[in-house]
Order: sequence, then C-alpha cells, then structure tokens
Amino acid sequence: MDVTLQDPLIGRVLDGRYRVEQRVAVGGMATVYRGVDTRLDRVVALKVMHPGFAADPEFVERFIREAKAVAKLSHPNVVGVFDQGEDHTGMPPAVFLAMEYVPGWTLRDLLRDRGALSPRTTLDILEPVLAALGAAHRAGLVHRDVKPENVLLTGDGRVKVADFGLVRAVDGQTAATTQQVLGTVSYLAPEQIERGAADPRTDVYACGVLLYEMLTGAKPHTGESPMQVIYQHLSTDVPPPSQLAPDLPQQLDAITLAATARDAARRPADAVDLLARLQRIRRELTPAQLDAEPPAASRPSAGSPTTLLPPFVGPVGPVGPVDPAAPVERTSIMDPALLRELPADFVMPRHEAPEPPPVARRRRRDRPRWVLPTGLVLVVALLVAGLTWALNGGLYTSVPAVLGEPQQTAVATLSRAGFVVKVKQDFSPNVPKGSVIGTDPSPGAHVRKDTTVTVDVSKGAQRPTVPTVTGKSVDDAISALQQAGLGIGAQRQQGDPTVPAGAVIGTDPAAGTQVAANTPVALVVSSGPQPVDLPDVTGESVDEATSDLQSAGFQVKVDPNQVFSDQDPGTVAATNPPAGASQQGVTVTLTISKGQQQVTVPDVTGLKEKDAQKTLKQAGFKVRTLGFSLFGTPTVHSQTPSGNGQAALGSTVTIWVY
Repeated sequence: MDVTLQDPLIGRVLDGRYRVEQRVAVGGMATVYRGVDTRLDRVVALKVMHPGFAADPEFVERFIREAKAVAKLSHPNVVGVFDQGEDHTGMPPAVFLAMEYVPGWTLRDLLRDRGALSPRTTLDILEPVLAALGAAHRAGLVHRDVKPENVLLTGDGRVKVADFGLVRAVDGQTAATTQQVLGTVSYLAPEQIERGAADPRTDVYACGVLLYEMLTGAKPHTGESPMQVIYQHLSTDVPPPSQLAPDLPQQLDAITLAATARDAARRPADAVDLLARLQRIRRELTPAQLDAEPPAASRPSAGSPTTLLPPFVGPVGPVGPVDPAAPVERTSIMDPALLRELPADFVMPRHEAPEPPPVARRRRRDRPRWVLPTGLVLVVALLVAGLTWALNGGLYTSVPAVLGEPQQTAVATLSRAGFVVKVKQDFSPNVPKGSVIGTDPSPGAHVRKDTTVTVDVSKGAQRPTVPTVTGKSVDDAISALQQAGLGIGAQRQQGDPTVPAGAVIGTDPAAGTQVAANTPVALVVSSGPQPVDLPDVTGESVDEATSDLQSAGFQVKVDPNQVFSDQDPGTVAATNPPAGASQQGVTVTLTISKGQQQVTVPDVTGLKEKDAQKTLKQAGFKVRTLGFSLFGTPTVHSQTPSGNGQAALGSTVTIWVY
C-alpha cells in the first residue's frame, strides 16, 4: 500500500506557500518531505515535526531557536535553511522548516553498497564534512549528531552535512534535556554518554569514527545491544584501522586514533584543526597510497546487492592526470578522480578555455623577450635552489614511523634523524607496555630537523585497584571509586547489625581487586539491624516488665521521674521507644505510674445548670446532667461525687437539676 495515501500532509499546502509532494525520510523528531515553494517555484525539503513534539511549546521554541542558528551558517557543505513556519489550517497542525533539497544518496548508502573506500575517496568525502563542521564550530555551534545518515552525496560531487536538529551553542546549554543522551550510539563521544556534554571535540570524535568506518567498512565498536556499544566507547580505545586494512599508511592510523581519543583533551581542538591535519596527510601520501583498494574482506560479499547506487558523478569539467606534486585542498567537492567509476560509454562534456581576444594575443606576440631583467631571473633561481635544498634534506625531513617499536629503539631512530625527543607515557589496552603508541608530530610529517618530537609510550592496559570503602557513606564511596578511575555500578541493601544504616558494607568486585579502567563497581549498603518486635509492658510491675524486655534482647532503664496515668501506682505507664517494631538491642526506658491525679471537686449545688457545667469543666472534670425542670431556670439540686471531696482528674461528675 502506498504510504502517501495514509499521510494527511501529502498534497497539503503549508503556510499558504509550501506544497507537500512526497515523503523522503522519517526520523525520531520529524518527517522530511519533498515539496515545492509555490511562491518562488523551487523544490525544497520540508522537515515537519512529529505532532507529539509540536504540541510541546518548549520544544517548539528550541526547534525555532536552533533553526535560526543553523540559518546563519552560509557554507556550500551545509544544507541551507530557507524558512520556518507553522500551519494550523489542517489536521494535524504542522511546525516545519523549509530547507535546501539535496537529491542523491547518503554516506550510509555508499558504505552499505561498497564497503570500505580508498583513502582518496575517504578524504574527498570527509574533508567537505569537516569544512562544514568547521564553519559551525567557528560560529560557536556544535552539531552533536554526525553520522553517515547525515552526510549527503549528490550526483555532481557535492557533499552536504544535514540535520543540525541537535545543534547547540557551545557557550550555552550543552547537557541533554532530562539527562537523556541524544545522538546515535555508534558515534557518541564518551563525554556525551557520561555527562550529556558536547563541544567541538564531540563532533571531532564522531568524524574519527566516520574515518575508521570509511577506511575499513566496519564500525570500531559493535555489540548485540546499545549498552554493549556504549560500554566499549567508555572503556575501549578505537583500534587502528590498519588492523582490518593492513596496507593503510601509518599517518591514517595516527590521525584516526587522535580524533577518537577517549580523553577529549587529546583530540584536535575542532573540525578546522582536524581538517588541516588531514590535508597535510594527503600531501604526504603518494598517489599509490591514496588510490590503494581496500582488502577484499572489507568489500560487500558477492551475494549482496550492489545496485543500490548509480556510479559516482563528480564535478563536470576537464579531467586529466593528477599531478602528485600539486597541493590538494578540496573542501567543498569530491575528487574528480572518482570519475573513473563512470560507465565506459559515458561522454564527458569538454569545457575548453576561451581563446583570448585578438588584442591580447597581439600584445603577447609583440612583448620583447628581454623585458624581464636578468637579475630577477638569477634571484628566482637562487630562491628555488635554496628552497629545494631546504625541503629535500637540508633543513627539513620527515618524521620516521616508530609506532609499535620499543621506547629505546624509537628514541634512537628519532635522535639519529636529528630530532629532539621527549617521552611521555599513557595507558593503552592495545599497545604492549614499553612500546610506542604514537608521536607528535605524526609519522611522515615534513618538519624541521631540530623539531621536538614527543613519543607517547604505553604503560600497558590501565588496571586500577578497587579501593576499600567499607564503613564510608555512599557519596564518599562513589567519590573514591571515581578517583580510582572506576565506574559506578548498582547498589543493593543488606541488613547488618554491626554497620550503621546507609554505610557501605562492601563492593563487587571486592576491595583490592585489579580490574580494567571504568569497570562498574557495585556497592553493598547496610540497611542497619533487622527490626524486631518490642513487647507492650504497660500496666506491668517494674520487675515483670524488665524480665520480659531483657528476654526479648533489649536493654532496660527506669526513668526516675514518675507520672500520673490511668495505670495503677508503681506499674509501667509508658515505654520509650513504644511497643511495636524496633531495632534489636536498643535500650528501653520505663516510665512508672503514680496513679491517677486526685483533685478537689467544686461544690456546684444551688448553681444554675450552665454555670455548674462551666465550673466543673474548668476544674478538669467531665459533666453528666440528670433531672428536668418544666418551669423557670433549672438549678443544681445535688452532685456525685460531693462538693469539696477528692476525685481523679478527668473523671465524670453527675449533677441533678430541677
């Protein structure tokens, strides 16, 4: 059944201007349609919020605010935002964005169809992505949801970054709403998972994962559930792509590991920084390295469909041999070398340079050859010779590749090459202890011979020891575990008469155990002694009450101050704590009764009924009235107990009235 027949927005004109024609994609917060701007007669993409979100004023306000932020970005690699509006003329009401319509396919489609890509193709796609993100970062924005589905590829070689729906101002609120982490699990940076925080380095991490996936055809972290993938982001470094594609240059390994460092401080500062490093690496690689085909294992299997995508069509124009010495700084389109994938019968239109006008040709013919001074020629020749000498070994050289070598060997190699060597150490789960994790500058970088090269040497896999937190409060125990580089696991309650309620009894794994970094440690928390039944001993003698309470496991103390009560004198009037559930072994205080308090009963005979009742109540007695009076004002004829006698405070006095 055609889904458009079930979609009430198909055929509707939003805001009196945008006609909805076809559904393109459905996301978590909105649906994207192809539409037509009837006012300007152009095709647009209409991103319409789902009705559930459109009914939330706070979400709509944020949606509009973020649309305005993205609309300020004017960059050829960012999907442009044209307009924002609301339409309440039909059901359901629609809150929408009108955006640039980009026909083509996504990077996810390309990876699914072709698996791993060559280094040249990878860089030709990633560089425009970084150019777009760099413009956002320098404008104070962060994307937060970089993934292959949001990288659009067009038939003319353009690369566009889409769906800035999770964009945030870097200096504003960067924690996810209601503590939910937004984004796609496979591309989330550790700080997004732990704190919901995002800055430009968060986008750099996602781009590093993209780089790994394009070079290998696989994601670096996989699992049967999202939680398994999240745990790997927090506890495992992204492996070098060369583990799956052994022929990849070490420079690509180094830049991938730098971009996906779990510690955000070790990544490139933003997309502009990462783009500059990639372009430097591109210049260092040979054409053979750039065009090396990925291993067969990283390509789709022979039985998998391969007709999802048409051949790449690059930017139209003359395409000749690529000069390896020419600088390549492509940040808005893909490499024309991709045109080799066109069908054999495709005819490329030729765009010849126009002939100069006759006057210009005549001027070039008439110009004397000796116009350029001989001295200038000599100066240029000397400059070229000096520059050639400097770049070819005089002052500059390439950083040797020492990744994986023992520290002593690596230091000796770099020292012989003329570098000043500085050593630092870091934990690494993949590189053996004492071997080189990486260098800064990266291997192959063309630098001065006296440059300081920092060698990062592995301390082995970080295996912190579970600290002893028994007896600490839960907050103090959590702080101790975090300082030890461990995660926080579940908490469970357990009764323990020897440990106060709320204090930690132990951990799982136990204290002193060496585990991997960020391993979750569960806390066992004391709920205190188990409650027991405290017997009711009111009305008993002191000896009887003491015997009963001690038999039940309680301590007994007698309060020297006795109180009036309804209990007989010398018996227990009350206990503290009172009878019922209580903690075993606590001390029970007995309060002894002095009996009922005796007071003098007022004599109210001869008083009017109302006056007599008032007098007795003020003295602390209850009143019961008997008798009757047919005529006149009733007065008290007699009372029980008699006036001026003694009675228990709070007891009832009966009066007879006539």
